[in-house]
Amino acid sequence: MTRTLILTRHAKSAWGNNAPSDHARPLNKRGRRSAAALGDWLRRNDQIPDQILCSSSQRTRETQELMAFDAPTVFIERLYHASSEIIFQALREATQNRVMLVSHNPGIAAFAHAVVATPPDHIRFDDYPTGATLVVRFDINNWADLSWSSGNVVDFVVPRELLEEEVGA
Repeated sequence: MTRTLILTRHAKSAWGNNAPSDHARPLNKRGRRSAAALGDWLRRNDQIPDQILCSSSQRTRETQELMAFDAPTVFIERLYHASSEIIFQALREATQNRVMLVSHNPGIAAFAHAVVATPPDHIRFDDYPTGATLVVRFDINNWADLSWSSGNVVDFVVPRELLEEEVGA
């Protein structure tokens, strides 16, 4: 059996706002467009999550909401600025076959690099920019069996590519 992970860094957030804290910082206009485009891209590629694990921050919540998936969502406080090890532990607790996890850098980039057997050949994979989304398949029966360097990359995209496609269409 296989398990699939959709690993998404939150979309672009607003810096010049009046948010009372970093945790409360919302998405900006481009971030909102990017999140919707990522959801559309995942649907076109038949990568619809069965379960969503999401940081509790405002920008990750908005990213998840604008992707518009009808999947049970768990907001997890420890995914806010989580290390790769915390992300790994949270994913091992997942219960469904296709899981989306929405979190933050630098932990999400470190996790993405450590969990795949071979990284995708994409110029932006190393820095994992806002909205970066990696789809990875694992040959495991349940998430508790997850191990480092075991994922096979299915796809990787950054929102800028999707937004440029929309303009060119």
